Amino acid sequence: MSANDIVMNKPANMAMQQEGETFEEQRLHRQQRLAAALRIFGKFGFDEGVAGHITVRDPENANHFWVNPMGKSFKRMKVSDLICVNHEGEVIAGGGGLLNGAAFTIHAAVHHARPDVVAACHSHSVYGKAYSALRKPLKTITQDACAFYNDHAVFEDYTGVVLDEDEGSRIAQAIGDKKACILSNHGLLTTGGSVEAAAWWFVAMERSCQAQLLADAAGDVVEIDPEQAEKTHAVVGSELAGWFSFQPLFEVITHEQPDLLD
Repeated sequence: MSANDIVMNKPANMAMQQEGETFEEQRLHRQQRLAAALRIFGKFGFDEGVAGHITVRDPENANHFWVNPMGKSFKRMKVSDLICVNHEGEVIAGGGGLLNGAAFTIHAAVHHARPDVVAACHSHSVYGKAYSALRKPLKTITQDACAFYNDHAVFEDYTGVVLDEDEGSRIAQAIGDKKACILSNHGLLTTGGSVEAAAWWFVAMERSCQAQLLADAAGDVVEIDPEQAEKTHAVVGSELAGWFSFQPLFEVITHEQPDLLD
């Protein structure tokens, strides 16, 4: 298998190949990546108070998802801390703890509207929420930003903390079939066919927001032309490219903090 095969998404889904054959193996695989993603978010400073959440769909029960409990630090999250929630907002399994109301409202709507979405990420990262106040899509000013070329939306409204079911549905409608959404005056939301892809898209989008804020402050930016942006998106914006880009982060965080697997 060549590097080009990987980034162009030619082989079968590598994430599914590695999850295991039984539901128990698949569930543990997803839980471990979810706990690792939360630790990575904590390490990168994406946590703020009790805000922020990452979810992954349960492999056996498609209307259930696993999520971090409210009030537990991203930096100390373990597999055993995660809770499983159904689409009625009931905690049905896991380590106990409180369900974040906003986490349920946003993620239940996205998981319901998008059967292809296995995982979704949202937090109040500094550059993401700063950029969200501009209420406009990202420009393709860097190669990395091309991952989101014609592949992200802007939710052009803000009505407070997302606790209303209709608000969650409107966010899901805004994101449509795209991988990410800028929630105006709020932050970023990314999705993926695996925890790995969804988490990587969040990291990449946060950094793209940072790069654009810096570039716009420095002067007039020159965008990549649409034809090249589309070609680049096919390479750096594929589902498999997102999954593969997460692997070094997972390797480092599990080496540094192996207790997250407990």
